Amino acid sequence: MKRTNLLLLVLCLVLVAQTATAQQSLIAPGAAVEKLAGDFGFTEGPAVNSKGDVYFVDDPNNKIHRWSVSEKKCSVFIDESAHANGMYVDRNDNLIVCEGGTGSIVSYTPDGKRSVVANKFGDRSFNKPNDLWIEPKGGIYFTDPVYGKDYHVIQGGEFVYYILPDRSKTIRVVDGGIVKPNGVLGTPDGKILYVADIGDSKVYRYSINGDGTLADQKLFAPFAVDGMTMDEKGNVYLTEADVIIYSPEGKELERIKTPERPANLCFGGKDRKTLFITARKGFYAIEMNVSGTPQ
Repeated sequence: MKRTNLLLLVLCLVLVAQTATAQQSLIAPGAAVEKLAGDFGFTEGPAVNSKGDVYFVDDPNNKIHRWSVSEKKCSVFIDESAHANGMYVDRNDNLIVCEGGTGSIVSYTPDGKRSVVANKFGDRSFNKPNDLWIEPKGGIYFTDPVYGKDYHVIQGGEFVYYILPDRSKTIRVVDGGIVKPNGVLGTPDGKILYVADIGDSKVYRYSINGDGTLADQKLFAPFAVDGMTMDEKGNVYLTEADVIIYSPEGKELERIKTPERPANLCFGGKDRKTLFITARKGFYAIEMNVSGTPQ
């Protein structure tokens, strides 16, 4: 083979490899992390509504904000949030909130009317609910760790709970084998639940039984993870020093670096292809090649 032809062949192979890599990336071509808003105390808990707008909390300043995708700006949704943290929007567009200051799971209607979903297990209040996920039947999984000098281990430990779909009862679904549960996330089919044990730098995967209880704990990722979200392919997005993307099989696929350490994230926007990230004092976004799982 002539030298010129060999060089052309090598060049073609390089171009093919580069094209394949670009096609495999979960990040949209040319996309970069963009700062949408800043100067907050500490941002957390992003959750998307049916319009694609994203709610997020500013914990130290005790507020819940809403980012409008049509107006491209933030507004205050709740001015006194009782130190809200993790949030999720239900099928009726109500915002379900882990309210750390009262040790409760609460619900806000789209116009801001608050009601209590659950505030105790047995005869004692929860510790400090941190993050939640609503499964397809409407039941609510949430983690209940303790953070901050003003909070105490009221429940005798830091556990994971499940509120039945009719909200008649709360059951404890993880009461051992975990140190400090934080982020929680499930698959759209309601069969798998991921729980981040930030106290032991691990993320676990559980099978969900028909009655909402959990079984078959398995190690999924070896990281001290805060928040999590999922795309349409079932890939799990973990917030550690970077955003780390894991396949459903537990293989690292890609990382997204952010200007500030990320705390939590969710897919939003009209097509659900924008990944919104809360990171310390900022609120960020990046366009993706994939959309988030439907809520």
